[in-house]
Amino acid sequence: MAEVTFVEPDGNRHVVNATVDDSLVMAAMSNLVKGVIGECGGGLSCATCHVFVEEAWADAVGGPSADESGMLETTAVPATERSRLSCQIIVTEALSGLVVHVPETQE
Repeated sequence: MAEVTFVEPDGNRHVVNATVDDSLVMAAMSNLVKGVIGECGGGLSCATCHVFVEEAWADAVGGPSADESGMLETTAVPATERSRLSCQIIVTEALSGLVVHVPETQE
């Protein structure tokens, strides 16, 4: 397990225990994190699991693939250099402590 914190737009912090080797979107959906929808179920075919990786974690998480970058162009809230789709972040023990911010809307 790895501890991950989702910060909701209102500042509410939702700390979850994410299963190693699961995607971050699965951790969010399993723990009812508001604002992480994941309409496609984690298949990289929507952008409703958009999150902003906290700057301190950007290197550890890494950047998006070309396919993910394309999907990030369709997010409801404009993507930034720290945007990722949580379906493309695989939880590892090294990511324990990860903090991501949920955008104001996904649709």
